[in-house]
Amino acid sequence: MVALCGEFPADQLTRLIPSPSYGEKLITELKAQKLLRTHYRDHLRGYRLTGRAKQMLLAQNPERFRDFLTGNTETNQVRSEVTRRLRLYQKAETYLTLLSAGIPFFADQKPDIFREGREAGILTMGNLPLFYSSREFKHIGSEATKIRNSRSMGVLLAPHCAYALYNTGDHVLKWEYRTEVRLNAFLQHYLQDFPYTGHPKVRAILTGKDMDTAYQLLTSTGGYKKSLFVADTSYEHFHYLPNTPEGETLLKLLVRPRLMKQLDQLLLSDLGSRQPGLPIDHDGVDASGNPAVLAYDFDLHRINRFNTGLNVYGRKGVMICFDFQIPCLKRYLTADIRFSSIDLSKLRKGFLHEP
Repeated sequence: MVALCGEFPADQLTRLIPSPSYGEKLITELKAQKLLRTHYRDHLRGYRLTGRAKQMLLAQNPERFRDFLTGNTETNQVRSEVTRRLRLYQKAETYLTLLSAGIPFFADQKPDIFREGREAGILTMGNLPLFYSSREFKHIGSEATKIRNSRSMGVLLAPHCAYALYNTGDHVLKWEYRTEVRLNAFLQHYLQDFPYTGHPKVRAILTGKDMDTAYQLLTSTGGYKKSLFVADTSYEHFHYLPNTPEGETLLKLLVRPRLMKQLDQLLLSDLGSRQPGLPIDHDGVDASGNPAVLAYDFDLHRINRFNTGLNVYGRKGVMICFDFQIPCLKRYLTADIRFSSIDLSKLRKGFLHEP
């Protein structure tokens, strides 16, 4: 993880190693072997690899680490500026979320599709989900220059769609509409038949510190110079999840459409079917005929449409979501909405069969 990120934030160690005592013991041992060192500056504490550690990793697995530990890359030649270090920390947070969701991202764990001369069939639906970083896009040559200013960390390939993945940290990220539209178009074109049949659907996943960040994104209008994120039309769907254990569970669902379909059927089993004549985007109706919507996937566009539709038509509604999402939604929504809460701990045990 340190190799992939350049500098691993110390406050994320318990997400990688749940036992604090064992984590500290491991760090101490790696320091004693002169494989790891602590870098503390500007109130940021992180772990960096030593030269000896880089040589060892490159010797043991060059395919996995070559792109990260050679040349003048930001993960090999780590700078001390706060902004650069925070960008590395955001990478670490997102990689931890991917790791906990069981999504492979190491180069030696997946077919190399972002290169010239790739062969159809090297990647199949059975391989998915997989994550490819924006750094891997550069392997295709000049075509990648069209999207080099994108804020995306890479693309997450799921069986039903491709997700452009972003990390907004604890604030609203910078955003340039035309650049992200180009990324959307590039992914649709480049991933055709690799592994999707025809142009794949492309959605966006925004990760961030917590659900307070989700509120900032929902209410953002682009800032004074319109240079910050706003839920525009660059993607049809913007999903948000925090880089926390709660977000890890949501990501597991977002990349497994069959599992989501089963959960949707379970959650809608007590509701009436959709009403075609109802001019509000919904998934079913309750006993009183009020529209209900599944919002646990935290699609910013759909949440906003449902809220606006209820206000325009003066209707009451039901929103089905996870318990950890409700405080943010209550703070943002203005319509008369009743919440139907999904207990995350019960879902993990009873539906995902996790300990």
